[in-house]
Parts: sequence; C-alpha cells; structure tokens
Amino acid sequence: MNIEGHRRAIRESLEEIKEAVQKGLIERQRTIGFHCSVAAADMLEIFLHEQNLIDPGTTIKHEFFASTRKAYERIPVEFTEKETIIELMVELESKRNALCYGRPQPKENIEHYLLTFNKLRRVFDRLGVKYG
Repeated sequence: MNIEGHRRAIRESLEEIKEAVQKGLIERQRTIGFHCSVAAADMLEIFLHEQNLIDPGTTIKHEFFASTRKAYERIPVEFTEKETIIELMVELESKRNALCYGRPQPKENIEHYLLTFNKLRRVFDRLGVKYG
C-alpha cells in the first residue's frame, strides 16, 4: 500500500475508534482493539517509508509486535523514539487479542488501551507523521 493508502486507512480507523467510544467501550471493544492496532502499524509504516528506512514494498504488520524481541528483529533500523514506539506497540499488541477475540473486558482495561494508543499517536504527531 502506498503512503496515501495508509493515510486513508488511518483516517478510517480513527473514525471507527471515535464511533466505538461514542457507542460504548464494552459494546465495541473488538472494534477498538482491531482499529488501534492496525492504525498504529500504518502510522509506523508511513514514518519509516517517509524516512526512507524501509524499502517501498515493505509492510509493517501488527504481529511484529507480539514481543519486544520480535519487534526489534523485524524492525532492525534505528530511528528517533524507537524504544518508545516499540514499547507502546508491544503493549497494544499484548492486549489486542483479548479485546478482539476474548470475553468482555473491564471498562478500565479498554480505557487504558485507548490511552496507550493516544500516547503512540502523540509520538507520531511529534515526529511529523501526517494522516489527517
């Protein structure tokens, strides 16, 4: 997918997250888990492509962040805020499957997930990633 395609996908995910929050966190936890995870991967991919740190055909997948070790293996290049980005993305991925496929989670867990996603968004905003 090209950068503009990633931007469209991120905008769609952000709209879905906003609607899910409005409709109810517990009722829409799957939507929140899926869209936060995929939007995070798209944001990182845009950043790495714009910095020319990965080849144009390279795809960043949420599964890369199943563990910190795996994330560093799959994303070997150095870049600003790498440790913070990987830490936040691993945290998102560690809770994704419980939200997407598990039983209803406590509201506090879903709120924490959204806070983690928003921390990550702020990092990408500071780094100049444009998706709006």
